[in-house]
Order: sequence, then C-alpha cells, then structure tokens
Amino acid sequence: MTRALITPIFLVAALALPGSTAHAQSKDRLWATVNVCDTAKNPDTIGLRASMPGTGDSKVKMYLRFRVEYYVARDEEWKTVRKGGDSGWISVGSGRFVARQSGRSFEFSAAAGNILLRGRVSYEWRRGKKVIKRAVRRTTAGHTSSAGADPKGFSAAECLIQQ
Repeated sequence: MTRALITPIFLVAALALPGSTAHAQSKDRLWATVNVCDTAKNPDTIGLRASMPGTGDSKVKMYLRFRVEYYVARDEEWKTVRKGGDSGWISVGSGRFVARQSGRSFEFSAAAGNILLRGRVSYEWRRGKKVIKRAVRRTTAGHTSSAGADPKGFSAAECLIQQ
C-alpha cells in the first residue's frame, strides 16, 4: 500500500423512528458492505458502508469506525492497512433511531499490482464516556439499502483494485 486517501462519501442517514417491533429486529440492522469498488466514476477506490441498530434511548450515542484490510496470498491471511485505511471513530448520532448508516471511501494506488480488499467495521454505543456495547463486522454482500453505491445497488464482501 503506497498511497491512500480517506474521503467521506455520505452523510449519516436516519432510517426510521423507534418502534417496539423495529428494535426487536436489530440484528438485521447490524451490517457492513463494500458499496464501491474500482469503478470508472471512482477509480482505485473502495467504498464501505455500515448500518447499526439504535437502542431507543436518546442518551446513547452511536459511533462507527471503518478499516480496510488487504489479502496477502503468500500468507493466506488478511492484514490491516496501516496507513490511510482507518476512518477513526465517526459519530452517527443518537441511539433513539431504529438504525443509522454511514460510509467512507478509501483510495489506493494499484501501481504494485492488483490488491484484494475488504472492510472491517467497529461499532460502539456510548452513554457519556462509557461504552455500553461493542460489535465488529467484516463486509458482506447482499445489503439492498446501500445508499451511495456505485453502481447503484452494489453490495459485495470484497473489492479487487486492479492495476
């Protein structure tokens, strides 16, 4: 990884207001996906998008952290991009909502050859300075509410940036 830029792609979107059955289905609202992968409009770029369920409590604040991982074939393992592959913690708002989404894009030079990438997203629910819940998800495919996808509706587990 020789070059990376972090750029925000979309503002956080509130999906709905809390409701008794909506919060009960919160597992469906915890996901991460690749929604942009080396396209003509976004060359050498991986876009990550994530959703996290709210708690129904307006005193809880929700945070996401996007990280990019690359595959090392000779070691048959995924490693974290150390420079330019971490968004840091991003506030996505109040826990009163049923779910919140956010995304980040990362640009990489494929000058050294093709690079296979995926995302790892960390989630935190905080009350004041205290973390009350944590979760981590790797990117998976099949998330239809992937706003900002390129092309529209795109959702994948991995992304190949080609030279």
